Amino acid sequence: MSPTLNRRRAAAAVLTAALLVPALAACGSDDKKADAAAPTASAFASAGAKPANLTVLAASSLTDVFKTAGAAYEKTHPGTKITFSFAGSQELAAQVKQGAPADALVTADTKTMDGLRAETDDASIIAKNRLVIATGKGNPFKVAGLKDLADTKIKVVLAAPEVPVGRYGKQILDAQKIEVKPVSQEPNVRAVLSKVELGEADAGLVYKTDSAKSADKVATVDIPDDQNAVASYPAATLKQSKNAEAAAAFVAWLSTPEAQKILQDAGFQKP
Repeated sequence: MSPTLNRRRAAAAVLTAALLVPALAACGSDDKKADAAAPTASAFASAGAKPANLTVLAASSLTDVFKTAGAAYEKTHPGTKITFSFAGSQELAAQVKQGAPADALVTADTKTMDGLRAETDDASIIAKNRLVIATGKGNPFKVAGLKDLADTKIKVVLAAPEVPVGRYGKQILDAQKIEVKPVSQEPNVRAVLSKVELGEADAGLVYKTDSAKSADKVATVDIPDDQNAVASYPAATLKQSKNAEAAAAFVAWLSTPEAQKILQDAGFQKP
């Protein structure tokens, strides 16, 4: 049997067990139907995936929320330890192609994940995000929209075009025919945000979730939906993983109501 088929069966087993637990509970008592309506982390814990030390490569914009999600997962999966490695999606892709030891991958765009089909199992979208303009605290330059970023008096920082948030940024600026000359192009969204937080730039295009996390250090200017781009976050297990079942269980868990609540509480949108 192929390793890929093994992983798919492992993921299917995890999901099936998770769905069966609440269904059986519902049969026992009408009063418990509401509580048994959706699979929980405890259901996944009983699905049979062996404890393991997992390494998950994840996009920089997931840094804060995945720390919370990882802690929640470990709590309900005794013996499992998750170590995250955060970087720009293009950096993560390079690590995968170089054979870096890891078990799962979550990128900030489908293009990067699609380019790794030979190294990953089937991917699923776990969340979505949108771009905003982050400015210095109090928005001293009174930035009101994308067109203001063309003002040469404003120091704008963007992510490099090979980075998902940089590619999304270029896409929306080009669509509005707005030419921006950034003072720098950064390797990931957290680096863009850091430049604005430190006053090394007056404005930058970042994800809504990153700007919200730094609300005490930056101001946020929303971009209208018809001028914006939607970032999708696919997750997949890596074929090179030595912990196939445990990796498949974690990736499957990211789509459960428990994990989705953590993501959405952090400002991410539904898949």
